Amino acid sequence: MPNINGTCRAGFEPVREAFEGNFRDHGEVGAAFALTIDGESVVDLWGGWADRDRTRPWTRDTLVNVYSTTKGMTALCAHILADRGQLDLDAPVVEYWPEFGQAGKARIPVRQLLTHEAGLPVVDEELAPGAALDWERMVEALEHQAPVWEPGSRQGYHAVTYGWLVGEVVRRVSGADRFGDFFAESVVERLGLDAYVGTPASEHHRVADLVRSPANPSATAAGAPVDETPEAKAMRERLAAMLNPESLAARSLGLASVPFAAGNNSPEWRSAELPAANGHTNARSLARMYGALARGGEVDGVRLLSSDSVRRAATEQVCGPDAVLVVETRRSLGFMLPVPGQPDNRGPASFGHAGAGGSLGYADPDRGIGFGYTMNKMWDLASFMTPDPRAQSLVAAVHRCLEAR
Repeated sequence: MPNINGTCRAGFEPVREAFEGNFRDHGEVGAAFALTIDGESVVDLWGGWADRDRTRPWTRDTLVNVYSTTKGMTALCAHILADRGQLDLDAPVVEYWPEFGQAGKARIPVRQLLTHEAGLPVVDEELAPGAALDWERMVEALEHQAPVWEPGSRQGYHAVTYGWLVGEVVRRVSGADRFGDFFAESVVERLGLDAYVGTPASEHHRVADLVRSPANPSATAAGAPVDETPEAKAMRERLAAMLNPESLAARSLGLASVPFAAGNNSPEWRSAELPAANGHTNARSLARMYGALARGGEVDGVRLLSSDSVRRAATEQVCGPDAVLVVETRRSLGFMLPVPGQPDNRGPASFGHAGAGGSLGYADPDRGIGFGYTMNKMWDLASFMTPDPRAQSLVAAVHRCLEAR
């Protein structure tokens, strides 16, 4: 077992035990977990290793790529502009980004970018190697792209394009040179976070390497185990559909893979701006950001959003089968919501975002929770189908502690 560092307030010892258990039971390599209750830090833990060879310890200031957990940061930026009266979520995107109106997109409202209803999860035109690292190139490609379904008729995960779509609206409305600049000025600096979308080279030495987990044989498309349950069979079939290279899932997710985006441990990936997929941060920052939202948009005298804007951000907008991931999903305006029937321990009022591999940040206004979990061991592809067991063990432990108070 690696050394576990940090602090854990009395009464939250089971959370520390769950964090330790992830190393013992799930092969955690390096990770951090933080929890705020009513804006106060009650758990701030880290441990393990920041590299595959286990030579570089995970420290208090280690950053890591949190993949789609970044989408919650990006959604927050849009809501800040809406709260200021600068962005109308019901207005057509073309009011802020005129070039977007090509190829039948003139009537798509901003809200459909946030709810994954715009029909733009893929890019059809041929892209050169490294294109996903070039903001202007991807924005131009999405201007030319026609929706692959009638906007508003269904929802489907815009795994990577979400970042350029929402991010370009934020950039244009705010007048910022880069999306990452607006995020830094309006969220990071105001709350004192350690978070980047477009991580400067000066901070790369603090970034943990992502470590791939071997595929779970029971969750692959290669074949079904003899004693496969109906639930496992359904998961395997959905995973097989995702792995089909012609599927919307494979094409959507593929925009963040080699050759379009270089390796996820490369300096090029870390420095680029992909507001859907390459935010680099730590658990403490996620917990503080969501802790503010759990308190109606304010913490320590800093107000990010009005309470009405927080409620709007957290309100369910779409629910049902996802046309890309082929699973049941619930979404608000940019945030993931718990799905009944899934092994998800979060409370019904919770909203936030998870990332490929297992990271998770969320707010639970009912309990005053700001939750942040980051790690570098990537869970297998089945994590697209069900919540990550490591994060869920921490959620369950948090709830046990709160119930015992």
